[in-house]
Amino acid sequence: MQNKTILVTGGAGFIGSNFVHYYLENHPEDKLINLDLLTYAGNLSTLKDIENHPNYVFVHGDIRDRQLVDKIMEGVDTVVHFAAESHVDRSIMEPAVFLDTNVMGTQVLLDGALKHKIKRFHHISTDEVFGALDLNSSTKFTENTPYNPHSPYSASKAASDHLVRAYGDTYSLPFTLSNCSNNYGEHHFPEKMIPLAITNLIDDKKVPVYGDGLYVRDWLYVQDHCKGIDLILENGEVGKTYLFGGLYKDVNNLDLIKIILKIMNKDESMIEFIKDRPGHDRRYSVDFSETEKALNWRPSVDLEEGLRKTISWYQANEAWWRPLKEANVGYFNKQYSERK
Repeated sequence: MQNKTILVTGGAGFIGSNFVHYYLENHPEDKLINLDLLTYAGNLSTLKDIENHPNYVFVHGDIRDRQLVDKIMEGVDTVVHFAAESHVDRSIMEPAVFLDTNVMGTQVLLDGALKHKIKRFHHISTDEVFGALDLNSSTKFTENTPYNPHSPYSASKAASDHLVRAYGDTYSLPFTLSNCSNNYGEHHFPEKMIPLAITNLIDDKKVPVYGDGLYVRDWLYVQDHCKGIDLILENGEVGKTYLFGGLYKDVNNLDLIKIILKIMNKDESMIEFIKDRPGHDRRYSVDFSETEKALNWRPSVDLEEGLRKTISWYQANEAWWRPLKEANVGYFNKQYSERK
């Protein structure tokens, strides 16, 4: 089989960096180019162990930079597009940044992919584009669920999804698309719920929980997501959408935090309920059975096992996450200070 050249956008972020590591480990013969702007959530220390890999190149740059994208895509076979502003809370504070990066940045990449006749453009999206499900229903998101985004973040991702499909229909761009649930695991920026809870508890600080804590999310261990993307690149059908989730049974945020407390030998007095955020979707739940059948893919860990792995990583890698929390202390204080 001929060696490939893969362009990964946002490969210094959480899921992207895990994918870069996964791909180089499993496809050492392929060349991988990592394009990342290194915003607050991008961290080169995450990639320090592979910076001298013979088939790895890091490019510091913006997906909105047409000249740079055009230059980088020369000779590229496949694009795996992670790069995005992704934190709902920050999108409520600064929606324009999300639209600019997630929509216009994607459009620049799509133009580059067309010009250079990319063989596969894989676009990473989220289950949040589907909106919210009723808390008491058994309904799950499927590949055919209508889009109904409720936050500036999910609206920007929905727009980018539509754009990718439009380029497929209009210009015959060979794309695949995947909508994943909430990822967790190593190298997760500590503003998100699971790493925030873990790192707070390591410091014996309380864990903030929005509203009544009964919001439901599906949780996908990041290594399982990386394997799924790799399977799409190998065996995925052009023009098809794949859903990735990690749970077969709903777990609400409060119960999730209680599992973390139990693993870390902390009691429930460490929970602090805070004022709910605007437009907070009540429930997400993903039916990934079609992806299981199509790709012979399934989650390798249950939630408790994945959380144990994640907690162990944060306990052993304080030097990675502590500077990130300290650099963003103003944001944390502002975002989580209003008690319920």
